[in-house]
Amino acid sequence: MAETNRELADFLRRARSQVDPSRAGLPPDGRVRRVPGLRREEVAFLAGVSADYYARLEQGRRITPSPSVVEAIGRALGLDDAGRVHLHDLTGVTTMPVRRRTRGVQRVRPGLYQLLDAFDGEPALVLGRRTDVLAANRMAKALFADFERMPPRQRNYARWMFLDDAARSLFVDWEVQARAAVESLRLDAGRDPDDHATAALIAELREHSRQFAHWWEQHRVHQRTHGSKRLRHPLVGELTVEFETLCLPGDPDVTLFLYTAEAGSCSKLALDLLASWTLSGPGADAASPYDLRTGTDDRAR
Repeated sequence: MAETNRELADFLRRARSQVDPSRAGLPPDGRVRRVPGLRREEVAFLAGVSADYYARLEQGRRITPSPSVVEAIGRALGLDDAGRVHLHDLTGVTTMPVRRRTRGVQRVRPGLYQLLDAFDGEPALVLGRRTDVLAANRMAKALFADFERMPPRQRNYARWMFLDDAARSLFVDWEVQARAAVESLRLDAGRDPDDHATAALIAELREHSRQFAHWWEQHRVHQRTHGSKRLRHPLVGELTVEFETLCLPGDPDVTLFLYTAEAGSCSKLALDLLASWTLSGPGADAASPYDLRTGTDDRAR
Protein backbone atom coordinates (compact mmCIF):
# COMPACT_ATOMS: atom_id res chain seq x y z
CA MET A 1 0.00 0.00 0.00
CA ALA A 2 1.42 3.40 -0.97
CA GLU A 3 2.26 5.67 1.97
CA THR A 4 -0.35 8.25 1.00
CA ASN A 5 -3.06 5.56 0.79
CA ARG A 6 -2.03 4.16 4.17
CA GLU A 7 -2.33 7.63 5.65
CA LEU A 8 -5.79 8.00 4.11
CA ALA A 9 -6.91 4.61 5.45
CA ASP A 10 -5.68 5.37 8.97
CA PHE A 11 -7.21 8.84 8.94
CA LEU A 12 -10.64 7.58 7.83
CA ARG A 13 -10.68 4.84 10.47
CA ARG A 14 -9.70 7.25 13.23
CA ALA A 15 -12.25 9.84 12.12
CA ARG A 16 -15.03 7.25 11.90
CA SER A 17 -14.31 5.96 15.41
CA GLN A 18 -14.73 9.45 16.87
CA VAL A 19 -18.23 10.15 15.51
CA ASP A 20 -21.09 9.89 18.01
CA PRO A 21 -23.75 7.74 16.26
CA SER A 22 -26.55 9.34 18.30
CA ARG A 23 -25.71 12.71 16.77
CA ALA A 24 -25.10 11.55 13.21
CA GLY A 25 -28.79 11.51 12.24
CA LEU A 26 -28.96 7.74 11.71
CA PRO A 27 -32.18 5.80 12.30
CA PRO A 28 -31.90 3.31 15.19
CA ASP A 29 -31.36 -0.28 14.06
CA GLY A 30 -31.33 -2.07 17.41
CA ARG A 31 -27.87 -3.61 16.91
CA VAL A 32 -25.36 -3.57 19.78
CA ARG A 33 -22.28 -1.52 19.08
CA ARG A 34 -19.09 -3.28 20.11
CA VAL A 35 -16.72 -0.54 18.97
CA PRO A 36 -17.01 3.26 19.26
CA GLY A 37 -18.05 5.45 16.38
CA LEU A 38 -19.81 4.71 13.11
CA ARG A 39 -19.76 1.52 11.11
CA ARG A 40 -18.37 1.64 7.57
CA GLU A 41 -21.78 1.15 6.00
CA GLU A 42 -23.17 4.02 8.07
CA VAL A 43 -20.49 6.41 6.78
CA ALA A 44 -21.29 5.23 3.25
CA PHE A 45 -25.03 5.81 3.82
CA LEU A 46 -24.48 9.31 5.19
CA ALA A 47 -22.11 10.16 2.32
CA GLY A 48 -24.40 8.75 -0.37
CA VAL A 49 -21.90 6.19 -1.70
CA SER A 50 -21.96 2.41 -1.76
CA ALA A 51 -20.63 0.51 1.26
CA ASP A 52 -18.18 -1.32 -1.00
CA TYR A 53 -16.83 1.95 -2.43
CA TYR A 54 -16.24 3.46 1.01
CA ALA A 55 -14.71 0.21 2.29
CA ARG A 56 -12.18 0.26 -0.54
CA LEU A 57 -11.30 3.86 0.31
CA GLU A 58 -10.77 2.96 3.95
CA GLN A 59 -8.64 -0.01 2.91
CA GLY A 60 -6.31 2.36 1.08
CA ARG A 61 -7.15 1.09 -2.40
CA ARG A 62 -6.05 3.15 -5.37
CA ILE A 63 -9.21 5.16 -5.91
CA THR A 64 -9.53 8.80 -6.88
CA PRO A 65 -12.91 10.03 -5.66
CA SER A 66 -14.58 13.12 -7.05
CA PRO A 67 -14.46 16.38 -5.07
CA SER A 68 -18.17 16.02 -4.28
CA VAL A 69 -17.63 12.54 -2.82
CA VAL A 70 -14.73 13.77 -0.70
CA GLU A 71 -16.89 16.61 0.60
CA ALA A 72 -19.75 14.21 1.35
CA ILE A 73 -17.46 11.88 3.30
CA GLY A 74 -16.06 14.84 5.20
CA ARG A 75 -19.58 15.89 6.19
CA ALA A 76 -20.50 12.33 7.17
CA LEU A 77 -17.47 12.16 9.45
CA GLY A 78 -18.18 15.60 10.92
CA LEU A 79 -14.74 16.92 9.97
CA ASP A 80 -13.87 20.53 10.69
CA ASP A 81 -12.25 22.81 8.11
CA ALA A 82 -8.74 21.52 8.81
CA GLY A 83 -9.94 17.92 8.67
CA ARG A 84 -11.64 18.44 5.31
CA VAL A 85 -8.53 20.10 3.87
CA HIS A 86 -6.45 17.17 5.13
CA LEU A 87 -8.88 14.68 3.57
CA HIS A 88 -8.63 16.48 0.23
CA ASP A 89 -4.85 16.43 0.48
CA LEU A 90 -4.73 12.69 1.25
CA THR A 91 -7.07 11.79 -1.61
CA GLY A 92 -5.24 14.06 -4.03
CA VAL A 93 -8.49 15.86 -4.76
CA THR A 94 -8.82 19.60 -4.31
CA THR A 95 -11.07 22.37 -5.51
CA MET A 96 -8.45 24.92 -4.46
CA PRO A 97 -5.31 26.00 -6.36
CA VAL A 98 -2.61 23.35 -6.13
CA ARG A 99 -0.04 24.15 -3.49
CA ARG A 100 3.40 24.82 -4.86
CA ARG A 101 5.80 21.92 -4.45
CA THR A 102 8.97 23.96 -4.55
CA ARG A 103 11.27 22.54 -1.89
CA GLY A 104 14.26 24.86 -2.20
CA VAL A 105 15.59 27.09 0.52
CA GLN A 106 12.84 29.20 2.04
CA ARG A 107 13.67 32.87 2.24
CA VAL A 108 11.90 35.64 4.11
CA ARG A 109 11.25 38.78 2.11
CA PRO A 110 13.01 41.99 3.27
CA GLY A 111 9.62 43.60 3.86
CA LEU A 112 8.71 40.86 6.32
CA TYR A 113 11.91 41.48 8.26
CA GLN A 114 10.92 45.13 8.42
CA LEU A 115 7.52 44.09 9.75
CA LEU A 116 9.21 42.04 12.47
CA ASP A 117 11.24 45.12 13.32
CA ALA A 118 8.04 47.16 13.62
CA PHE A 119 6.76 44.70 16.24
CA ASP A 120 9.94 45.19 18.23
CA GLY A 121 8.11 45.41 21.56
CA GLU A 122 6.12 42.20 21.02
CA PRO A 123 7.34 38.66 20.32
CA ALA A 124 7.02 37.62 16.67
CA LEU A 125 8.01 34.43 14.85
CA VAL A 126 7.98 33.47 11.18
CA LEU A 127 7.46 29.77 10.55
CA GLY A 128 7.84 27.99 7.24
CA ARG A 129 7.19 24.47 6.03
CA ARG A 130 7.07 21.72 8.66
CA THR A 131 7.26 24.47 11.37
CA ASP A 132 10.81 25.50 10.48
CA VAL A 133 11.66 28.76 12.28
CA LEU A 134 12.72 31.19 9.56
CA ALA A 135 12.92 34.38 11.60
CA ALA A 136 12.36 35.65 15.14
CA ASN A 137 12.63 39.11 16.63
CA ARG A 138 14.52 39.83 19.84
CA MET A 139 11.41 39.49 22.00
CA ALA A 140 10.56 36.05 20.56
CA LYS A 141 14.12 34.93 21.19
CA ALA A 142 13.91 36.15 24.78
CA LEU A 143 10.45 34.66 25.41
CA PHE A 144 10.89 31.26 23.74
CA ALA A 145 14.40 30.34 22.56
CA ASP A 146 17.30 31.78 20.63
CA PHE A 147 16.74 29.76 17.49
CA GLU A 148 19.47 31.72 15.73
CA ARG A 149 22.10 30.07 17.92
CA MET A 150 20.87 26.57 17.08
CA PRO A 151 22.39 24.57 14.20
CA PRO A 152 20.35 25.20 11.04
CA ARG A 153 18.81 21.71 11.01
CA GLN A 154 17.50 22.20 14.55
CA ARG A 155 15.66 25.48 13.90
CA ASN A 156 12.26 23.85 13.98
CA TYR A 157 9.41 24.64 16.35
CA ALA A 158 8.04 21.08 16.67
CA ARG A 159 11.50 19.64 17.18
CA TRP A 160 12.26 22.22 19.88
CA MET A 161 8.92 21.55 21.55
CA PHE A 162 9.55 17.81 21.92
CA LEU A 163 13.31 17.38 22.13
CA ASP A 164 14.42 20.41 24.14
CA ASP A 165 13.95 20.15 27.91
CA ALA A 166 13.80 23.95 28.08
CA ALA A 167 10.54 23.93 26.12
CA ARG A 168 8.96 21.46 28.55
CA SER A 169 9.96 23.68 31.46
CA LEU A 170 8.82 26.88 29.75
CA PHE A 171 5.20 25.93 28.95
CA VAL A 172 2.83 25.50 31.87
CA ASP A 173 0.42 23.89 29.39
CA TRP A 174 3.12 21.92 27.56
CA GLU A 175 0.85 19.02 26.58
CA VAL A 176 -1.68 21.38 25.02
CA GLN A 177 1.00 23.19 23.02
CA ALA A 178 2.82 20.00 22.06
CA ARG A 179 -0.36 18.34 20.77
CA ALA A 180 -1.11 21.48 18.76
CA ALA A 181 2.34 21.20 17.17
CA VAL A 182 1.67 17.55 16.23
CA GLU A 183 -1.71 18.36 14.69
CA SER A 184 -0.29 21.26 12.69
CA LEU A 185 2.66 19.16 11.49
CA ARG A 186 0.37 16.34 10.35
CA LEU A 187 -1.74 18.83 8.41
CA ASP A 188 1.40 20.16 6.74
CA ALA A 189 2.67 16.64 6.00
CA GLY A 190 -0.60 15.79 4.28
CA ARG A 191 -0.23 18.75 1.93
CA ASP A 192 3.12 17.49 0.65
CA PRO A 193 3.49 13.77 1.42
CA ASP A 194 6.56 13.42 -0.80
CA ASP A 195 8.69 15.95 1.08
CA HIS A 196 11.71 14.04 2.36
CA ALA A 197 12.64 16.67 4.93
CA THR A 198 9.21 16.46 6.55
CA ALA A 199 9.40 12.66 6.59
CA ALA A 200 12.86 12.81 8.20
CA LEU A 201 11.64 15.21 10.89
CA ILE A 202 8.64 13.00 11.69
CA ALA A 203 10.85 9.90 11.87
CA GLU A 204 13.25 11.66 14.24
CA LEU A 205 10.46 12.83 16.54
CA ARG A 206 8.77 9.42 16.57
CA GLU A 207 12.07 7.78 17.49
CA HIS A 208 13.02 10.16 20.29
CA SER A 209 9.63 11.11 21.78
CA ARG A 210 7.07 8.56 22.91
CA GLN A 211 4.47 11.27 23.36
CA PHE A 212 4.95 12.51 19.81
CA ALA A 213 4.68 8.97 18.45
CA HIS A 214 1.48 8.36 20.44
CA TRP A 215 -0.17 11.59 19.35
CA TRP A 216 1.00 11.16 15.76
CA GLU A 217 -0.83 7.83 15.56
CA GLN A 218 -4.09 9.54 16.54
CA HIS A 219 -4.17 11.25 13.13
CA ARG A 220 -5.67 14.45 14.46
CA VAL A 221 -5.28 17.60 12.37
CA HIS A 222 -6.03 21.15 13.35
CA GLN A 223 -4.94 24.59 12.23
CA ARG A 224 -4.79 27.00 15.13
CA THR A 225 -5.16 30.55 13.91
CA HIS A 226 -5.29 32.09 17.38
CA GLY A 227 -5.14 31.11 21.02
CA SER A 228 -3.11 31.50 24.17
CA LYS A 229 0.04 30.07 25.69
CA ARG A 230 0.81 29.85 29.41
CA LEU A 231 4.48 30.15 30.28
CA ARG A 232 6.72 29.96 33.32
CA HIS A 233 9.64 32.11 32.20
CA PRO A 234 12.94 31.78 34.10
CA LEU A 235 13.42 35.58 34.19
CA VAL A 236 9.94 37.10 34.57
CA GLY A 237 7.86 34.28 36.03
CA GLU A 238 4.43 33.14 34.93
CA LEU A 239 2.59 34.92 32.14
CA THR A 240 -0.02 34.27 29.48
CA VAL A 241 0.33 35.49 25.91
CA GLU A 242 -2.30 35.54 23.20
CA PHE A 243 -1.27 34.72 19.64
CA GLU A 244 -2.65 35.53 16.21
CA THR A 245 -1.42 34.01 12.97
CA LEU A 246 -1.09 35.93 9.73
CA CYS A 247 -0.86 33.96 6.49
CA LEU A 248 0.70 35.66 3.50
CA PRO A 249 -1.33 35.40 0.27
CA GLY A 250 1.85 35.65 -1.80
CA ASP A 251 3.56 32.81 0.08
CA PRO A 252 1.25 30.18 1.60
CA ASP A 253 4.25 28.31 3.06
CA VAL A 254 5.06 31.17 5.45
CA THR A 255 3.11 32.15 8.57
CA LEU A 256 3.71 35.09 10.91
CA PHE A 257 2.90 34.53 14.60
CA LEU A 258 2.35 37.57 16.82
CA TYR A 259 2.18 37.34 20.63
CA THR A 260 0.63 39.95 22.88
CA ALA A 261 -0.63 40.32 26.46
CA GLU A 262 -3.65 42.21 27.76
CA ALA A 263 -2.90 45.83 28.55
CA GLY A 264 -2.48 46.47 32.26
CA SER A 265 -2.23 42.79 33.12
CA CYS A 266 0.54 41.09 35.06
CA SER A 267 1.46 39.30 31.84
CA LYS A 268 1.89 42.62 30.04
CA LEU A 269 4.10 43.87 32.85
CA ALA A 270 6.18 40.70 32.55
CA LEU A 271 6.55 41.23 28.78
CA ASP A 272 7.60 44.84 29.33
CA LEU A 273 10.18 43.72 31.88
CA LEU A 274 11.48 41.15 29.42
CA ALA A 275 11.68 43.83 26.74
CA SER A 276 13.78 46.00 29.04
CA TRP A 277 16.07 43.08 29.77
CA THR A 278 16.64 42.35 26.07
CA LEU A 279 17.78 45.94 25.55
CA SER A 280 20.33 45.80 28.34
CA GLY A 281 21.06 42.11 28.94
CA PRO A 282 23.41 39.66 27.23
CA GLY A 283 23.23 39.72 23.45
CA ALA A 284 21.72 43.20 23.29
CA ASP A 285 24.53 44.40 21.05
CA ALA A 286 24.20 41.55 18.56
CA ALA A 287 24.42 42.78 15.00
CA SER A 288 21.26 40.93 13.91
CA PRO A 289 18.73 40.31 16.69
CA TYR A 290 16.27 38.31 14.61
CA ASP A 291 17.83 37.42 11.26
CA LEU A 292 17.93 33.67 10.68
CA ARG A 293 18.62 33.92 6.98
CA THR A 294 22.21 32.67 7.22
CA GLY A 295 22.44 28.92 7.18
CA THR A 296 18.76 28.13 6.54
CA ASP A 297 19.01 24.95 4.49
CA ASP A 298 15.42 23.59 4.42
CA ARG A 299 16.88 20.08 5.00
CA ALA A 300 15.05 18.87 1.92
CA ARG A 301 17.91 18.21 -0.42
